[in-house]
Amino acid sequence: MRRAAVAVAATAMAASLAACGSAKEAGDKPKDSAAPVGDAIKVGLLLPENQTARYEKFDKPLIEKKVAELTGGKGEVLYANAKQDATTQNSQVETMITAKVNVLIVDAVDSKAIAGAVKKAKDAGIPVVAYDRLAEGPIDAYTSFDNEEVGKVQGKALLEALGDKAKSGQIVMMNGSVTDPNAALFKKGAHSQLDGKVTVGKEYDTKEWKPENANTNMAAAISALGKDKIVGVYSANDGMAGGIITALKAAGVDPLPPVTGQDAELAGVQRIVAGEQFMSVYKPYAPEAEAAAKLAVALAKNEDIKTIAQSTVDSPTTKGVPSVLIPVVSLTKANIADTVVRDNVYSVAEICTDKYKAACDAAGLK
Repeated sequence: MRRAAVAVAATAMAASLAACGSAKEAGDKPKDSAAPVGDAIKVGLLLPENQTARYEKFDKPLIEKKVAELTGGKGEVLYANAKQDATTQNSQVETMITAKVNVLIVDAVDSKAIAGAVKKAKDAGIPVVAYDRLAEGPIDAYTSFDNEEVGKVQGKALLEALGDKAKSGQIVMMNGSVTDPNAALFKKGAHSQLDGKVTVGKEYDTKEWKPENANTNMAAAISALGKDKIVGVYSANDGMAGGIITALKAAGVDPLPPVTGQDAELAGVQRIVAGEQFMSVYKPYAPEAEAAAKLAVALAKNEDIKTIAQSTVDSPTTKGVPSVLIPVVSLTKANIADTVVRDNVYSVAEICTDKYKAACDAAGLK
């Protein structure tokens, strides 16, 4: 994975993409109006939010780079971020239809709310690749990680960290947003490992995945359960883990209980080095982004995608969606060097700032 992939062929969308705007109804445009000429295709890329660092830092530039490679620099990526607003994202789909993109890559803010917009794109002859989250509606392909496995990895790691404490204390579960279908899969996977082995004292679905909401929920859990009764925290991602750890510190919890995470964000990796966060889930974004770009370019050219997507998944509305699922890795202090550093996600210098230098030295990160 390249940490700083350059967007060779990317073109920024007009400011109207960032806000709700008007667009022609899909039916007003001939179905062949987006037909590409050779490699001169337009790929619409819609990402869901900028609360999580991964989308702007990794997904967007990686997809742009791969589209450029696959099209000899002739492909164009039109990009917009919905900033966690489903209505805005639906409007962005319509704007992409008006812009006559040849294919859409959509990471849905709300998997159900996007279904109508996906249908409009399909009616306009534009294939849709669901990216990272399994959007509803007539999607043509899907690429993500095995999201139930992500939850299993988190649950297993938390149990390992708890050891015998799992039998005597309680944990708090901080799940993701109910509008994100992945959050339900993370939760399902985690519960498959934790249920019957540890008591869940409090469990929350965290609105919009926001760290500040996780912080508020954690403060409420500490008040309800008592800070001495909480032996561990399941956090579905790193951003929320940061808010959780802040709440634990504010309550005077010392030592901190093991806290899980996901996404291998830089701040999360640094907390792992410092011993504040127990683990994260490292999801190699490069293969996911490259798979999305390959699927999109192939669909835009009306090529067979069976050699790219060799498995299928069922969404609530579409059965047998051609899919590419990428495996994940449990990231702890012990394997930082062999994962995010080796893959050039972060350099040792980026992780081991002055604040973390002593902890890095102790962990053998030099």
